[in-house]
Amino acid sequence: MRLFIGLDVPYEMRRNLELVLQLLKPTAKINWSPMTNLHITTKFIGEWPQERLGELRDALAGVPWPGPIGIAIRGIGWFPNPHHPRVLYAGIAAPPELAELARATGDACASLGVAGEEREFRPHLTLARIKGPADLADLRSAIAGLPSAEFGAYTASGFHLYESRPGAGGSIYTKLASYGLPA
Repeated sequence: MRLFIGLDVPYEMRRNLELVLQLLKPTAKINWSPMTNLHITTKFIGEWPQERLGELRDALAGVPWPGPIGIAIRGIGWFPNPHHPRVLYAGIAAPPELAELARATGDACASLGVAGEEREFRPHLTLARIKGPADLADLRSAIAGLPSAEFGAYTASGFHLYESRPGAGGSIYTKLASYGLPA
């Protein structure tokens, strides 16, 4: 099983991004993410044995939920940098509680033997992946010409354990467990 931990993005925010991507997609031949897959990853686990799924669920149940977290989606950027991009993303603005949640989910996974993160937590929504050389000049111009890069704000009320499976149109994500949600 290929697993990760993350937060949902409500339909309204996905729809705002989808409207912008309708303008951007024709400008570059890159691997665009399906809007239904948008999420904020707090911990990528990778391959995990099915027989240890209960153990992982139990560890995540012990992660303290800091309460509702206000999240704003704003800005468009490039990882690792604009000169040699591999990912086009929408930025996330959130209080320190989101980074604390990422640290806590990482610690819970580390207690089960999952490798820790080497990079600093940078919350984002992956809009597209860039594999190999691509002509991005028109895409860069289209982004620069957007009237706004504010895509909305919402309050996250919990986090989820997801399974990722390959599918014909990209990965298919399935929630396996949810945490921190109100009763």
